[in-house]
Amino acid sequence: MDHPHEHSEELRAAARHFGRRRFLTVTGAAAALAFATQLPAAGAAAAAELDGRRVTEDPFTLGVASGDPLPGSVLLWTRLAPRPFEPDGGLPANRVSVHWELARDERFTRTVRRGRATAHPEFRHTVHVEVDHLDPGREFFYRFRVGDWTSPVGRTRTAPAPGARNTGLKLAAVSCQAYHDGYFTAYRHLAEEDVDVVFHLGDYLYEYAVNATGGARAYTDRTLPALFDRETLTLEDYRLRYALYKSDPDLRAAHAAHPFVVTWDDHETENNYAGDTPENGVPPEEFLLRRAAAYRAYWEHQPLRAPQRPVGPDMRLYRRLRFGRLAQFDILDTRQYRSDQAYGDGWQVPGPESEDPARTLTGATQERWLLDGWRASHARWNVLPQQVVLAERRDRPTADFKLSMDSWDGYPASRQRILAGARAAGVENLMVLTGDVHVGYGLDIKADFRDPSSRTVGTEIVATSIASGKDGADRPSNYDRLMRANPHLRFFNGRRGYVTVALGTESARADFRTVPYVTRPGAPVTTAASFVTQVGDQGLTPA
Repeated sequence: MDHPHEHSEELRAAARHFGRRRFLTVTGAAAALAFATQLPAAGAAAAAELDGRRVTEDPFTLGVASGDPLPGSVLLWTRLAPRPFEPDGGLPANRVSVHWELARDERFTRTVRRGRATAHPEFRHTVHVEVDHLDPGREFFYRFRVGDWTSPVGRTRTAPAPGARNTGLKLAAVSCQAYHDGYFTAYRHLAEEDVDVVFHLGDYLYEYAVNATGGARAYTDRTLPALFDRETLTLEDYRLRYALYKSDPDLRAAHAAHPFVVTWDDHETENNYAGDTPENGVPPEEFLLRRAAAYRAYWEHQPLRAPQRPVGPDMRLYRRLRFGRLAQFDILDTRQYRSDQAYGDGWQVPGPESEDPARTLTGATQERWLLDGWRASHARWNVLPQQVVLAERRDRPTADFKLSMDSWDGYPASRQRILAGARAAGVENLMVLTGDVHVGYGLDIKADFRDPSSRTVGTEIVATSIASGKDGADRPSNYDRLMRANPHLRFFNGRRGYVTVALGTESARADFRTVPYVTRPGAPVTTAASFVTQVGDQGLTPA
């Protein structure tokens, strides 16, 4: 019998047989690797239905969520898991009928849509409901019901109509929430903020082991099961890890309060992977088994629409959202298509390998999609939610500086093509939203980072982590060194938290919101700093 924490020998053999990259396709290989492409069967072969009245424990332990708002549509999500820390979630391998309801008010006296969705065991009883034909730019409330159980109420909203002359939009950006590094207190505060949408910029979960006391959370009132105390590898591992993260009440509160737009970075699969190249020396086909498992669990547990559903180890996560004529959001995936990191990764002296023009962070297809989208954009603000720091970031103010090979600094030709494309498309108000580095940065994007007096062509707002890095510090140990080395770096703070950005027709304001600690619960939130950038005159100035 296969160990539950290992891919079955059948899957491994199939992966080897089908080779390095295309071993999982929608042809015969997909059938051989059914775990990764398995879809609910139809007709007589479908799993039998479970009567919702036989669900005797609360199935909504992982809360509700919404995402990817469109002008006439919202995407609603939940997962049925009466016992979330068990591999099957506490449900048999049956279909479950889930009733959903969408209303204009929290008490559901003005219902606008209702319907029924099926929670399939093949998707671990997750539910994705796309509700269409809604009024644009409106707030809605939603809930689910199974048998006698009713979910918590969620709040969501549609995007403004395509031609709407909307004058304001407030977003939040979050990233990096290592459960074992601390409490998600920042999410509790974010749930109380008045924002239209939340962008999650990666590292929603971490593949690393979580011990019985929750790591830095140091639980004394509970003991986590041993199945979390190992690195995620299989589909079951990743599903269970999402269950652990989504069991956090602060994260559930933020999801219920606001629609999320998500994109991943590396830890949702494995630290610093690049395309089909793993961090460690396992064969690529073995890593792609892991990637298929990670991508499948990601889609299952996030409020994502049908076009994002993966096929094997492939998942198209980059996509475009428009909020009237005020903002266009081009959400990137800088993991799945990138060239391997130069010089073995880490912080290195740049050179011919990192500066090779053929290197790419986005892949050619995504790069072309982005530049075409900019050329067609009529938005006041073109916003780029993505993962790793785009602006140059030298580690010291001397000539022997090093750069991070995992960020855009390791792919400068790719960065230059993107910035040249923005310029050619006439993008005047470019804002990049970034996660990854567990600190808050405010950066001016320069036409030439070697020349501090060159034109500022955009701004980059880097959201600190929710928990990763534990408590942090207002001024990390490298604060002075980085500020001196990078004159375009306007702000640097090492506490946990999130950032809110208010986009207007004349300017945008970023507020860096931080908490003083996460290794114990209950921290207050404060605004560490606020910056403004003007329409037509890019660059951050203190508010």
